[in-house]
Amino acid sequence: MSLVRLAAATALAVAIASPALAADPVEGLWLVQAGTAKVKVAPCASDKSKMCGQVAWLKTPGAKDANNPDASLRSRPIMGLLMIRDFKPAGAGKWTSGKIYDPNSGKTYGSKMSANPDGTLKVEGCISVVCQAQTWKRAR
Repeated sequence: MSLVRLAAATALAVAIASPALAADPVEGLWLVQAGTAKVKVAPCASDKSKMCGQVAWLKTPGAKDANNPDASLRSRPIMGLLMIRDFKPAGAGKWTSGKIYDPNSGKTYGSKMSANPDGTLKVEGCISVVCQAQTWKRAR
């Protein structure tokens, strides 16, 4: 067997034997506290070291971003909107320094999120040091 084939076979064997990296517990599809939307949380497309979340389902499918402070964005659909973005890891199941957009108010807040032991997700929107938390449930 040539050296190149031996190296390729060894690399393949190592890849097959290595366990897949486990997803962070915050990743997945989440039903927001009000039950009006589901958000898919996954590594950001622009930076895989950060976590983002996109609206994947709406109770009111045709809803628009009507409260956005930028008048040119008020007709955009909420479905598919990047609702949470740029969270940085702060330990297993804990993410900080992110942003969360609230389409009901049209405001963006500093945010952090963490996986709870009961399998729910705590998402906090903050102004300065005052934070308001929501509990999101895992969705299907």
